[in-house]
Order: sequence, then structure tokens, then C-alpha cells
Amino acid sequence: MQYTKNFGFRHKSGVLMSVSSLPSKYGIGSFGKEAFDFVDFLDACGQKCWQVLPLNPTSYGDSPYQSPCSAAGNPYFIDLPILHKKGLLTKEELTAQRDTSARVDYGNLFQSRFPVLRLAHSRFQPDKGYRDYVRKNGSWLQKYALFMALKVHYNHCQWTLWSDEHRDYQKAIQQADAFKNEMDFWCWCQYEFDTQWQAVHSYAREKGIMIIGDMPIYVAHDSVDTWADPEQFLLDGNFDPTVVAGCPPDGFSPDGQLWGNPIYNWALMEKQGFSWWLSRLGSAFKRYDILRIDHFRGFAGYYSVPYGEDTARNGKWESAPGIALFRAVRQRYPKAKIIAEDLGFITEDVRELLDDTGFPGMKMLHFAFYDEDSENLPRMYTSRNCVVYSSSHDSDCTYTWVKDLSGDARRRFNAECPRDKSRHRTYDLIEFAFNSIANLAMVPMQDYLLLSNEKGRMNIPATSAGNWTWRIGPRYNTKKLRSKILELTQKTKRSK
Repeated sequence: MQYTKNFGFRHKSGVLMSVSSLPSKYGIGSFGKEAFDFVDFLDACGQKCWQVLPLNPTSYGDSPYQSPCSAAGNPYFIDLPILHKKGLLTKEELTAQRDTSARVDYGNLFQSRFPVLRLAHSRFQPDKGYRDYVRKNGSWLQKYALFMALKVHYNHCQWTLWSDEHRDYQKAIQQADAFKNEMDFWCWCQYEFDTQWQAVHSYAREKGIMIIGDMPIYVAHDSVDTWADPEQFLLDGNFDPTVVAGCPPDGFSPDGQLWGNPIYNWALMEKQGFSWWLSRLGSAFKRYDILRIDHFRGFAGYYSVPYGEDTARNGKWESAPGIALFRAVRQRYPKAKIIAEDLGFITEDVRELLDDTGFPGMKMLHFAFYDEDSENLPRMYTSRNCVVYSSSHDSDCTYTWVKDLSGDARRRFNAECPRDKSRHRTYDLIEFAFNSIANLAMVPMQDYLLLSNEKGRMNIPATSAGNWTWRIGPRYNTKKLRSKILELTQKTKRSK
């Protein structure tokens, strides 16, 4: 028995847009009016899904895929005008936070946002709703709050550099009372985040729009996940990893990619009935309607690199118990809706895992024109049970990608993708995706806006600076754009 092979709908489309990229007068997108306006925009365009990037807190490098807590939400997304309406900030304090920069400045946010959140928290009076939230989320919330309190105590250095009394979680929890006030602040941040997000999520549901979340397969070493549950990872006696995650060398990266995340102790996890994963996934299923799991192939086989290596050249493939894991997930969450990010080098064990789960995989049109019969070409799709993307947050914006196509790839693109001379080829590629049999077609907002890499690229993999900063302009929501997207969606019979 597999999971349901559709999401409660057929032949629909949606938009990929990070919450951080939403318009805002305060430096980064949030769960305020602009989030509700974006839901209205999707509704007017006939879209069924809004895919977000991970909503977790960011840390060094600003990547939502390297978070200090896999269960927590990013305090930067707490809307400051909502705090003002609640009486937790004055008008003057709100005005002082104004920042209409074209890009997200995470360094500035780190310095300016937490003081104003602390100010709002100082005026917050705990009520039954707050106490119920803390009680219901106690399994992870208290760990996170203590971790962040200790982070502040140690000036945000990595937890493996803390003193022994705090580096060891079991010892640290014996001293939690000494950090109660600081822990209360971090608990309140999560309460406010969740309250505001649930309001946005509920509004989207009222409009018939489903939220697609994004879960990184790995967690960061410098996280509450490894600090509080070190036995779940392959660590040594000093809590340093013995091996780390990455991917092997290929034509694009001769040294491979060294991600540095600790690798799971799969033998122990399986022995424990995958309770760690069931808890993590359960939190995600509460937050989203559909969950995209990044690097899904790592549940079948993962690339392991000895800790301390400078590159990923000396890694090796190891097997993981993905089939057993997702059978346990299926039993606990039979209605779960999951998208498997299965891009890249797919081996027989990965295909077996996909077949066993029935999860829809991904088709990336940017990959479709480098082979005559690429499995990413719509004419090669053998099932509707897949999700096709024009591009992704990790790829070139399609505007730039089209411009840079050359040689055989350009020839194949021109031969395969029908051309409409009245518009840019980006929209030809979007319609190419919409006309496929894929159950769901997803388009990054940058493609609809015809943005180049210079203006709209979100992330360049294997680079650590300058990513995750793109913000959409406040005037994107025009009648012309809404009509263009709706017309294309209706023409291809994908309108919700």
C-alpha cells in the first residue's frame, strides 16, 4: 500500500516564493499584510499552491537549510506591525525599524531585530493560549529555548565550544532555572511566530490554496538537534562528527560538495522505531499541507565524507533504511502528502524507494535539454504522479538560463519547447511545463517577473555568501501580471 498519489487535486499549478522575499517596510518578508496580499495574488492568478522555503531560523551563512533548530520558526518572520496592533510596540518603536532595502541584510537584522522583539516580549502578559502552546510543544520547545539561552550566554559560539557543564545536554538541563528569563523570551518568539503563521495558513486554506513546505534532509551540527540528541548522529567523544554529508565530484564540481552536516546514526534510529524522524515529520505536517523533502535520495543511499577533509573527493556511498523509515511514517501519518526531491544521480535503490512510497518526484525543465531523451522532458513522463518545475531556488533564473543556452542544448530547447514570438521564451517554458501531464507545475516568482540572475537569483549552491537575500518589489501585484498568469493557467486547464 502506497500513499495517495495525488494531493486531493489533479493538474494544478503553484508558485515558489520564500516568505523572506515578500515585500515589507521592515527589511524582510513577514507574516503580516503582505503575506495575506500574496495569498490574494495567488488566488487571482488561479494558483493552487504556495511553496515556501524552510521557515526555520537562520544562522551563520543565512541559509534556511542550516538552522539551529529543525522544529523552530524564524523570529525574523514575526510581523512588527502586528506587534504594534497588540500594544507590544509603540508607533515610534515601529517606525525606528523601517528598512526598505532592496535586499535582505541579515547582519543588520541580527543586530536590530532581537532588541525590538525583546522589548515587545517585556510587555507581553502570558495568557491561557500561551501557556497551552508551551505545554503542547514542550517536547522540543524547552530544548530549543535552553539552547538559544546558552547561545546568548556564550556569545553565539558553536555549542561544542561551551564549557562541559553546558556542552553536555543532560548536565545543562539541571541548570535550566538559571536561564529561565531568557528561555521565556525564546518560547514567546515561537508562540508569536506560530500564531501569526497559522493565521496566514488558515487564510490560504479559506482561499483553497495549499502550502508546500520544505524540509532539509540533514540538520546543522551547530543545532539543538545534535546538542540535545547526540546519540542520533555519528559523533565522537567530543561531540564532533566522525563523518559528514556531501555529494561526490561530477562534471560541474570536480571536488564534489562538502556540506558538513553530521550524518545520522541510522542503526540506532531504526532500532528506536525512527521515533526521532516521526517527531520531526509530525511537526512539519502540522505546519504545512504538503511537504517537499530535500535530497530525498539520501534516504536510500548517502555520501559520507570523513570529518576534517577539505573536499568531498574521499567520500563513499553508504546505504540508509529509507523503505523501513517511510513505512513507519505511513503507519503514523497515513494522510501525509510528500514531494520527493529526487533530482541528480538516481540509482536503483532510490527508484525502489520512490516506488515503495509512491511519493511524486520532481522534474526540472532546466535539466531537460542536455540529453535527447532526458527523463525531465515532458514527453518522457510516464506518470502524472510528479511535480514539474520551470526552475528552482538553487538554479539560474529562467530568463538568464535561456540567454546562456548554447550548442546542442539550445538546439534541443528550440526543437522541444513550442515558441510564441509575442512573449519571452521564459513564458514558453512555463507553458511547456503546464502542458505536461505532471499533476502539479511549480514556477518561481522570479520567472513570472522575467528577472535575470543579477536581479533575482536566490541561491548558488556550494557558495556561502550573498545568497537568500532576494526581495520582490512592492509593486509586483499588477492587473497585467495577474491576467497573464491566469490566462496561461486557464489555457492549460490548471486553474484551481
